[in-house]
Amino acid sequence: MVRLYLFAEGQTEQTFADNILKPHLANYGVFMDKIVLIAHARKKGKVHRGGGRQYQPMKDDIQRFLKQEKSDNVFFTTMIDLYAISPEFPGLAEAEKLRQNPMHRVQFLEHSLATDIDDQRFIPYIQLHEYEAYLFAEPSWFEYFYEGCKNEIAALKAIADQYETPELVNDGQDTAPSKRIIDQFPAYEKAKATEGPQVAELIGLQTIRNRCPHFNAWLSQLESLNR
Repeated sequence: MVRLYLFAEGQTEQTFADNILKPHLANYGVFMDKIVLIAHARKKGKVHRGGGRQYQPMKDDIQRFLKQEKSDNVFFTTMIDLYAISPEFPGLAEAEKLRQNPMHRVQFLEHSLATDIDDQRFIPYIQLHEYEAYLFAEPSWFEYFYEGCKNEIAALKAIADQYETPELVNDGQDTAPSKRIIDQFPAYEKAKATEGPQVAELIGLQTIRNRCPHFNAWLSQLESLNR
């Protein structure tokens, strides 16, 4: 049996991991022991979690868990966004040279993070460019939450059709996946933590994997941990 800790960027990722990834990985003998919101600050001995963009508190928190769990059958991974990543993130300046190739850029940053954490049990994963990219795998499921929205769904599908994979949807301040969804469905901004995981569940894990190769490579790696 293998145990897995996952450090999630926010509540959306935390719920997605709990509802979808956890039962899926259990089929492979990989048990998601804890799904932890990433730390963004530590004040007066108390760790503040979720929504933060500071790198050092996140690193300190991950390494603290690594020190607490010494076993070789315990692994650690992340679900953090490339979009608006911390300016202090290791290798970020050098990775700018790869901006025109997002796949290579995110892989370089994951390697930089693994080097900085320095533990073979740590498997870094950075979302290209953020969680909402998965929802572009099949935007028609937004109809489950928003009636009479054929035009809005068509607009999201048109965006997805411009890219080889939803993971390449632009990461600009106004054009990131979540921003584009909010443009069509303004109510999503306040409901993303609940609607985001539910839309993903309706889309189905296999469809997301088929459309999002970087996500698929990470999930395949997690599935193999018990081999």
